[in-house]
Amino acid sequence: MKLVVGLGNPGRAYEHTRHNAGWWVLDEFAGRRGATFRRSWCRPVQTAKAALEGAGNLLLAKPLTYMNLSGNVLPALMRPAGLAAKDLIVVADDVNLPLGKLRIRAQGGAGGHNGLKSVIERLGTDEFVRVRVGVGEQEEGKSLKDHVLERMGSEERRALAEAAARAADALECILVQGTASAMNRFN
Repeated sequence: MKLVVGLGNPGRAYEHTRHNAGWWVLDEFAGRRGATFRRSWCRPVQTAKAALEGAGNLLLAKPLTYMNLSGNVLPALMRPAGLAAKDLIVVADDVNLPLGKLRIRAQGGAGGHNGLKSVIERLGTDEFVRVRVGVGEQEEGKSLKDHVLERMGSEERRALAEAAARAADALECILVQGTASAMNRFN
């Protein structure tokens, strides 16, 4: 079994923001498999179960702890299922990539992303696959927080929806053909 986690923020106020790119990808990926997210009765997380031919059973998760605490729910999801960091794929936004560009890595640092920092801190390792979705750099004079948390216009939403579809394709590739193959194809 693999665990695929999309990082984002809960609530309608964050629904169409750049920081929720990870959720957009997971929604696309789950939708292709007819999987429906449900809120856990005992943890601040939405989960869905899915299967992918060639990859087996998957657990999809969207932490509801807000971005900076995204890693808090992972040990409670991973431990009972016997999952290790090598079984984890994390999808997150990236302000250092142009809008819509993907970057897949087998491991590495947080790159200044607070959600990834939280995951690394809670797991005690950075050895998990990550799929970063470019949301573009902030405009001059605008704070990073405002950039990632403001609602996007229709053109940006369209570009991010297209990127989410490509990122869902990349997830399928990672799960079936491996990370190296996905890096060669999507980076």
